[in-house]
Amino acid sequence: MKFLKKLFKWLGILIALLIITLYITDTDYLLKAVRTIYLTGHSTAYLEDYKKFDNQPIEIGTPQPWPNHKEYNTVKETEALSQINKANGTIAYVIIKNDSIWFENYYDGFGEDSKSNSFSMAKSYVSGLMGKAIQDGYIKSLDQPVGDFLPTFSEGLAAKMTVGDLSSMCSGTNWDEAYYSPLSITTRAYFDDDLEKVMLGLKVVDEPGKKFKYASGDTQMLAMVIEKATGKKMYSYLEESFWKPLGCENETLWQVDSEAHDLVKAYCCIASNAKDFARFGKLYKDFGKWNGKQILDSAFVAKSIKPRFKDAPEYGYGWWLKQQNGKNFFMMRGHLGQYVIVEPNDNVIIVRLGHSKGSNVEVGSFTQDISTYIDEAYNMLNSK
Repeated sequence: MKFLKKLFKWLGILIALLIITLYITDTDYLLKAVRTIYLTGHSTAYLEDYKKFDNQPIEIGTPQPWPNHKEYNTVKETEALSQINKANGTIAYVIIKNDSIWFENYYDGFGEDSKSNSFSMAKSYVSGLMGKAIQDGYIKSLDQPVGDFLPTFSEGLAAKMTVGDLSSMCSGTNWDEAYYSPLSITTRAYFDDDLEKVMLGLKVVDEPGKKFKYASGDTQMLAMVIEKATGKKMYSYLEESFWKPLGCENETLWQVDSEAHDLVKAYCCIASNAKDFARFGKLYKDFGKWNGKQILDSAFVAKSIKPRFKDAPEYGYGWWLKQQNGKNFFMMRGHLGQYVIVEPNDNVIIVRLGHSKGSNVEVGSFTQDISTYIDEAYNMLNSK
């Protein structure tokens, strides 16, 4: 009994020393990581982790339900689609044809209104809000210096960094996009209670505007710029600019770093559902027009879904770009295989949400699952 008491005493001392060390070394965010992710049996962020964090609600306006296509759910999933859905833990798969729900299915206890984490699909919304801020006159243009809004980045190479550089992922900062390293800035940004402090610690090490480098920090910095420019919180600006005007049917949540600092995790973490996410794809498919009203500048939309750099044809301004089978797709993409995939010429939108994108966890490249989700959607469409 004495041995156990002594053991627990020393364990308590060791744990206390560890916690003190974390605070001294400014790595106390790891405590939140352990509590919210690792102790729940996960090794990285997961679909419903938003329940473990602080969030701000985004309200709906007048809902505009998607109509069902005349061929709604008349075709079954292909065998290949069923297999990948099962293997990768798909929770939603939706095909929208001619602005009508042509096929939809939900899995693993999730339904059409179930919330799940958008992860990096949020980047497309943030880029869209940048376009909206330019349209509204809060930001002069894509070429306005970031330093006009964030004085920390007003000297040296940083002074050359523009708002457009952040949207097109060419800031030149030392951001390290490492999801599975507990000590990376990506992990710190996900769990730290003061995200602005983390971002202002970045350094510009390469000349901005020269080369695409996928960096979630660029989008986070862009959100800070938008908030400074507009004087509005990002979740409020999203609500008034897109969520209500696009007739979303469900209130959504956007994670913030903490109640005290109230800065959205702009590179990720909008909790919503497949059919509401799809609306943003439709807005861009229709070059910023919704129900006859120009919500977002058409020229900005057109620029967003074209590559900025010849040697990086896979990215525009906040949107991924992919050629497949002679077709040109643009898409929103998230960490675990969250996709809104748009082919405007065919008037097709494919939405897939799920727990995994397969064994390939490489960042910033197209994984094989994307090709499968596209191919099988077209196989189903062409079977009629």
